[in-house]
Amino acid sequence: MFIDSHCHLSFPELRQQLPDLLAAMRAARVHQALCICTTMEEFPTVLSLAEQHPELWASVGVHPDNEDVHEPDVAELLQASQHPRVRAIGETGLDYYRLNGRSLADMEWQRERFRVHIRAAVQADLPLVIHTRSSAADTLAILREEGQGRARGVFHCFTEDLAVARSVVDLGFYISFSGILSFKNAADLREVARAMPQDRVLIETDSPYLAPVPYRGKLNQPAYVPHVAAQLAALWAQPLEAVAAQTSANARALFGLPEAQA
Repeated sequence: MFIDSHCHLSFPELRQQLPDLLAAMRAARVHQALCICTTMEEFPTVLSLAEQHPELWASVGVHPDNEDVHEPDVAELLQASQHPRVRAIGETGLDYYRLNGRSLADMEWQRERFRVHIRAAVQADLPLVIHTRSSAADTLAILREEGQGRARGVFHCFTEDLAVARSVVDLGFYISFSGILSFKNAADLREVARAMPQDRVLIETDSPYLAPVPYRGKLNQPAYVPHVAAQLAALWAQPLEAVAAQTSANARALFGLPEAQA
């Protein structure tokens, strides 16, 4: 019924309790989840999860925050993306939130990494999983320049304003909302979600982070993604089942996922 479009089950705090997490997913009617890669060193673990569990799928890429890790070129990303369980390139993008005394000019390494991921995604005909924080203008500009209308994907864990959201949709990308949508101080984000075309919205947990109300402050997991859908149902004045069907159809369309078996 539900699809968690972004989670990190390869992270140690979740991987060590994977059987319980998968059982909780089934009980919550979360039939599929995309396990997101953040370094090439992590990729074998992410892929192994997807190979071993039919409800899990994988991405390949390097998170913009990660420094001093292996830097893949286009050829390496393309090779990894040929595996049938890999359905996206990323998590990639830009993050200027923690400059640590550096200027924006010093972040060229992030921008170049992002360009490599976009080129790989276009060549592989796979969607991008985009992370952007304090960097929306550059993220969109590089997507337009490198993607040239051929790149597609999702801006995950969206927290930007309505103007950015409309630019994202105009580029043909999807927007994914996380548990932040349920936070008391997220009224502006809820207005963004209310205004979005429903055929361009995904839901996610970003677990182990950002657990939704009523689990805020606790370890997040894919079984909690229905709480994000419930927020959308309230905003869109629709039944929960309708939101589940729409967001799952959107995720299948973007990532090429098969219909899940209940």
